[in-house]
Amino acid sequence: MFNWTKKEAAKGVNALTVDIHSHLLPGLDDGVQTYEESEDIILHFQKIGYKKLITTPHVMSDTFRNTTERILARLTKLHTYLKNQEVDVEIEAAAEYYLDEHVYKMVDENQRMLTFGKNYLLFETNFLNEPFTLKEFVFLATTRGYKPVLAHPERYAYIQDNLEKAKDLLDRGVLFQVNISSITGHYSKIVQSTANKLIDRGWIHLLGSDCHHYQHVRLVEEAQQMKYFQKALALPLLNNSL
Repeated sequence: MFNWTKKEAAKGVNALTVDIHSHLLPGLDDGVQTYEESEDIILHFQKIGYKKLITTPHVMSDTFRNTTERILARLTKLHTYLKNQEVDVEIEAAAEYYLDEHVYKMVDENQRMLTFGKNYLLFETNFLNEPFTLKEFVFLATTRGYKPVLAHPERYAYIQDNLEKAKDLLDRGVLFQVNISSITGHYSKIVQSTANKLIDRGWIHLLGSDCHHYQHVRLVEEAQQMKYFQKALALPLLNNSL
């Protein structure tokens, strides 16, 4: 368990300057819908200390059927818009892949996937039940050279009910990305409690905003003053190395 004291908090820790999970490409999913909305959120990220944003549109076969090409084309349009608005920010795109048959097939067939950093592959699962193919997918992705990153593990009921499942995934090489807004209690008390337990155990590798709209970036700002956010920052997170 990580030891954290008020004295250490007073000294401060390195600020988080890179976000690796957001939905800021207009019109691709349930995130922002306009370039103006994206600009407002990006400016607020900059205001609270962020230097780089890696945005991650959903890829889900039943709702958000985004392709690699479509995501990159929308990123180019956002770059152009921001340049015209004289907004100087480093922004890249990866994707948040929902583990379903389509995404499993993409990895199995070596289709082009959008990753970040050192081939980190962000994925999410069903919120209630552990997918039957989860362990097989992790093994397959790893053998294909990806480093699987599970988005917001604290939000999955099958992990909330049994942290040994989290430990098993870690042992299989999965990295964990906790949502910053989970620390504030935004989703629920059980999500907040699970996030805190993962932080206590040092079982997280990345923090992400999972920003879909302006309220979420405000929650990031709120979390910056909270004990468990500071405690997480004192862990060897990967964010600022990306």
